Amino acid sequence: MSTPTIVSFAGGATTGEGMVTRVESGPDGTVVVVDATPFHPVDHTWPDQPGDAGAIAAGDETVPVVEALMAAVSDESEFAVGSDIPVKRGTEGWTWLVAHRIDGAAPAWLDKGSRVRLSVDGSRREGLSRGHTACHLASLALDLAVADLWRKDPGADALGNPDFEGRANQSSRIHEDGAVDEYRLGKSLRRAGFDTETFAATLADREQRINAQLTGWIAAGATSRVETEGPTIVDRRRWHCELPEGEAVILCGGTHVGSLSEFSSISVSLDLTDPQLLVMTTTATPAV
Repeated sequence: MSTPTIVSFAGGATTGEGMVTRVESGPDGTVVVVDATPFHPVDHTWPDQPGDAGAIAAGDETVPVVEALMAAVSDESEFAVGSDIPVKRGTEGWTWLVAHRIDGAAPAWLDKGSRVRLSVDGSRREGLSRGHTACHLASLALDLAVADLWRKDPGADALGNPDFEGRANQSSRIHEDGAVDEYRLGKSLRRAGFDTETFAATLADREQRINAQLTGWIAAGATSRVETEGPTIVDRRRWHCELPEGEAVILCGGTHVGSLSEFSSISVSLDLTDPQLLVMTTTATPAV
């Protein structure tokens, strides 16, 4: 029976060692499963942060890893990768793994039972971590900037403000040093008590409020970290950030910076070209 992959990316690791437990070929290349890895995989159900890239090596041999993905194997030995996984993470009867995709066929030295070294592209990881932290901060600042537009209680976000993010976000795409989030401003949100008309009329002011809030948070240099309930890919992980308004805690499987002092700035732009779709583009500038 398979065991879940042990992961170390939550603590910031970019290198590690492990044993190859599975090599599978498919139309999009070959995936290599290792019992332990520092690679962060893209989530197949909420693909906000891209999977890490890097390399797998043994001795003097090295093969590039294009991207790390989620994989799963059922108790009946059905193996699936990424969007082909037919169940949600944590479903009973399935074991959850990290797959490392490589181009083409696996070389002879990369086989089940091989001991390998794994190394993540550190520069790309740092950029994605900044992008993910900036994305969370921007969503919290957005919630705060539109808090006065609710006529009903939508529930609270991680800072206790009305949870616009949780109610309206329909997609989030993180990239190096930034993110793009889309929010649906349709009938269901209006029925939930959100004043979309006033929001549209005051869009520039809301954007200014968000950016002022982000500037203040960066100046405070708050600590940021990921805490995990266990070492495997299926164990829950939470992002913690010690903001001046209080500690924000968000359930999150991604990677993050260690301190907001790693940014020189974070800013957003709000686009409401489609009156029923808010697009928030977040841009982070790393500290020099």
